[in-house]
Amino acid sequence: MSRVETEISKRNNDLIDEFVSVLTLDRSLSKNTVLAYLADLQKLLSFTENKPLEHVSSEEVSEFLLFLNKMGLGARSIARIISGLKTFYKQLVIEGVVTTSPLQTIQTPKLPKKLPEVLSHEEISSMMESIDFSKLTGERDKLIIMLLYGSGLRVSELTSLSVNDIYKEDGFVKVTGKGDKQRLVPIGNKTIEQVKMYLQYYRRTVKIKETDNTLILNQKGNAISRVSVFKIVKDLAVKAKISKNISPHTLRHSFATVLIEAGADLRAVQQMLGHESITTTEIYTHLDKAYLKTVIEEFHPRA
Repeated sequence: MSRVETEISKRNNDLIDEFVSVLTLDRSLSKNTVLAYLADLQKLLSFTENKPLEHVSSEEVSEFLLFLNKMGLGARSIARIISGLKTFYKQLVIEGVVTTSPLQTIQTPKLPKKLPEVLSHEEISSMMESIDFSKLTGERDKLIIMLLYGSGLRVSELTSLSVNDIYKEDGFVKVTGKGDKQRLVPIGNKTIEQVKMYLQYYRRTVKIKETDNTLILNQKGNAISRVSVFKIVKDLAVKAKISKNISPHTLRHSFATVLIEAGADLRAVQQMLGHESITTTEIYTHLDKAYLKTVIEEFHPRA
């Protein structure tokens, strides 16, 4: 994508290192979020041929964004890059490195509201029925689906769960979310029973380290990767003949949608999902309205 490959100068490297410290220590952002910010800065550096970041002008930023557009980058991706660069230059203003941000007059492109894809309870059931329990992994794969759909976990939250995070007697799971913030999420009796089945018939068989407390393990006895969870979900969707483009996050969306459709309090859903702002949770109220509209159109004789 870049016009030229360049080495980062010591000055730029120092500015970026300071920015990373702010993101990780002060703002407690996840590793993946920090890496996304760094990728955005690398794109700008490549475009400006490693020009000192504090000397980048508004005109150069505009040219950079036009370049991204010509390269075919979508509005959503460009909006994310603008957001990342604005955060970086805002920090430089705070530190007194620059007096004004070169993105001060840059407008973020308006994005169409995109409602997340969701699965019906019948589709989730079809995925569960597609699990091959003749294989050792069957009990594990079932637990993965039940935790993603039954508790609305992010895939990173699922893979970082420990055995001690499951409070079977109380019916809660302790989840470590973005920024290492912890929350308690209810888990149903069926999920608790599945945890017991998984521990007895799968985890005890593959676990290789007595000191390893990770809950979800791969067949080698190590913590399962996010990529493996994605593959499990995708493969089950294919077996269930679900044509939607889904991921583990789709199950999280489905969890929230079921609750909202049933009349759950928005604040309660926000807390269970671990959303910092309730505006993020409110998208599910829009999704609920969209669902209701389809019901009217399909079943009402005068629609």
